[in-house]
Amino acid sequence: MRIAIVGGGLGGLAAALFLRKAGLDATVYEQVPELREVGAGIVVSPNMVRPLRKIGLGEKLSAFAVRLEAAWEFRRWTDGRVLFVQPMGDECERLYGTHCYVAHRADLVALLQRALPQHPLRLDHRCIDVAQNEHEAELTFASAGGRTTKVAADVVIGADGIHSLVSRAVARQIDARFSGLCAFRCLVPAEKAPEIALRPVQTLWLGPGRHFVHYPISAGRLVNVVAIVPAGNWRNESWTADGEISDLSAQFEGWDHRVQQLIRSAASTKRWAMYDRDPLERWSEGRITLLGDAAHAMLPFFAQGAAQAIEDAVVLADCLQIADAGSVPQALQRYEAIRRPRTSQVQRMSRGREVRNHLPDGPEQERRDREFASGDPLRQSAWLYGYDAERVDNPLSSP
Repeated sequence: MRIAIVGGGLGGLAAALFLRKAGLDATVYEQVPELREVGAGIVVSPNMVRPLRKIGLGEKLSAFAVRLEAAWEFRRWTDGRVLFVQPMGDECERLYGTHCYVAHRADLVALLQRALPQHPLRLDHRCIDVAQNEHEAELTFASAGGRTTKVAADVVIGADGIHSLVSRAVARQIDARFSGLCAFRCLVPAEKAPEIALRPVQTLWLGPGRHFVHYPISAGRLVNVVAIVPAGNWRNESWTADGEISDLSAQFEGWDHRVQQLIRSAASTKRWAMYDRDPLERWSEGRITLLGDAAHAMLPFFAQGAAQAIEDAVVLADCLQIADAGSVPQALQRYEAIRRPRTSQVQRMSRGREVRNHLPDGPEQERRDREFASGDPLRQSAWLYGYDAERVDNPLSSP
């Protein structure tokens, strides 16, 4: 079976690896001419770690990922007073069979790339068209030099991100809704960061209209910073768009001095506008299907984008393993039927969480802070963290 994967990010590479584990070869087509670091920190939650273990990569996470001892430490914006701490560590392993990590996206992509034989990854292949008939699909790629090539495949997997071209061959275009927010991202060298940011903890500082997150990555060499703030006139939805440190600092004027110290320690920042999208009505058409952000772009407030892409890869490989070239459309429909309800649920539940984080000081904010102490987010996340992508009838698949 000829399988073409469009997109060489986390989802596309994971799909190739799980297909390989299922005895199927796939070729990954990536548009960049050369591999480079992209992105910043991500959460590697238990429902992501367990599948990686099954392809022999879970134990390699400790070489660069940081194991969280506290998944959520909420602090007050003015003085850093701790509002709530969710212990992780051994409790997370007891509940979900593994730890929770944070990592640099580039380190995780490199881990997947090293696990994949070199020949299935084709760089400098930007997909410009996809078509199909009853018997096969055809992809058209352009190179940076202007050369075009055509590739025939029995299966096309669109793992080409939030601005997916492949999705146009499958689903009605979904209008993106502007959230009114934007995100700043910075990477700060550990030696320049305040001590509070070096602990194996995901810390969230909550304040009126905005919140500020930090945690160590890259074996503790860097601190990842994410700040969610009102967007103003910023509308650029791109991971690679440059922002200004002065703009970021101004957003947190009057906050705890350690927040400002962390911002001042950053040499540069990226900035992107945050858009929301409704779940797609369908992912698959004939021999073409979608995976990861191309299928279910979501706001980042559940930190589940990468984990959901890995789950997609597991289920897709299982469905194609028992198919042949003639039954590909049925296999892709089964994959969609298994995955789309869950990812749609994560998309919808990711909405609006910033409202609770951004409450102005006052009675409602004080009530929220008191409620933190009575919660148990780790157990309440069982529907996310306890999900087993290899079990279709999963008792933890909904909250």
